[in-house]
Amino acid sequence: MNSIPRKLVQFATGASAWLASNAYAVNDLPGGPAVRQLNLHPAVTKIAEEQAWLHWFMLIVCTVVFVAVFAVMFYSIWKHRKAAGYVARDLPEPLWVEIGWTLVPFVIVIGMALPATKVLVAQKDTTNADLTIKATGIQWKWGYDYIKGEGEGIGFVSTLDAGQRAMSNDGAKGVIPDDYLFKVDNPLVVPVNKKVRIITTANDVIHAFMVPAFGIKQDAIPGFVRDTWFRAEKTGDFYGQCAELCGKEHAYMPIHVKVVSAEDYSKWVDGEKKKMAAKLDDPTKVWALDDILKRGEKVYASNCAACHQANGKGAGPIKPLDGAAVVLDADKTKQIAVLLNGQNNGAMPSWKALSDTDIAAVISFTKNNWSNKTGQLVQPAEVKSARK
Repeated sequence: MNSIPRKLVQFATGASAWLASNAYAVNDLPGGPAVRQLNLHPAVTKIAEEQAWLHWFMLIVCTVVFVAVFAVMFYSIWKHRKAAGYVARDLPEPLWVEIGWTLVPFVIVIGMALPATKVLVAQKDTTNADLTIKATGIQWKWGYDYIKGEGEGIGFVSTLDAGQRAMSNDGAKGVIPDDYLFKVDNPLVVPVNKKVRIITTANDVIHAFMVPAFGIKQDAIPGFVRDTWFRAEKTGDFYGQCAELCGKEHAYMPIHVKVVSAEDYSKWVDGEKKKMAAKLDDPTKVWALDDILKRGEKVYASNCAACHQANGKGAGPIKPLDGAAVVLDADKTKQIAVLLNGQNNGAMPSWKALSDTDIAAVISFTKNNWSNKTGQLVQPAEVKSARK
């Protein structure tokens, strides 16, 4: 008779131990989500601090009103119940009651609206920015272009770390890093204590640029330009995500902002400009097939494999490159046009941001990889000519 309860206890004990060891295999991520997080992210900007204060202010006011109203209501129901001998009767409606239940809610609403309006107006004041950066949402990555201020001219694409994507595809087995699905190849770098204006737009569908520690969330809409701003008061790494359901890989579109000192930011800018100069290959250089294929493989892994897969088979609406007619076509200008201009209403985005050499390399790679053994080679000069 007691064997069944004993087995249930043993099962419950084992299950709870398993959950304790597996349910939260990661630790809090500084600047990102915390295990069992209930409150807002710790604020690193004045706006985020004011939002947190406003959150608790509104919660307290609503709680007080709720308790007061329902306390009076339940007291009245209990005190004047029929079982206690009370009989319903008409009551006069004094003027002070009419004024009171109109004026009191009005004062409460105004008292809540004033601080809320102050914070909202401050959130939208993007004037006098020290640095302006355009954030472009792309399925499923972010493109960053520094368009004003120190670092002007720098641009790059930020993509989920390939190792973490492979870990997710494998079912997230083994040791899970604290920054799981937040690690990117190229974080957005900004200086501390500087006003940073973020201009948002998108290449394909609606995305949203959100970093909770900064108190910002701004939709990125194709064909529209929106903006928001922040001034980080602490150095460190801060994380966010696309906050609009933007497709099947919405979960693989993290935002990593690295806030550094002014000196470190200047060093980073110098380093990025040197990298950009190094990437500006001579478009008149004539490449050998073996050399350009090695470069094309790296460009494909960094920019194309997330959608078209490493095996070139595509997935769902993403067309395969292995055996694709445009890849096999002897007219190389067709594939060059796709890379430069995109197609299918943005489903395949434009990759004009890549250099002529990178575009030539990745096209040559796709034409000579998997079952595509065309032997065709695209030179950077051909891409440069097609840009005109």
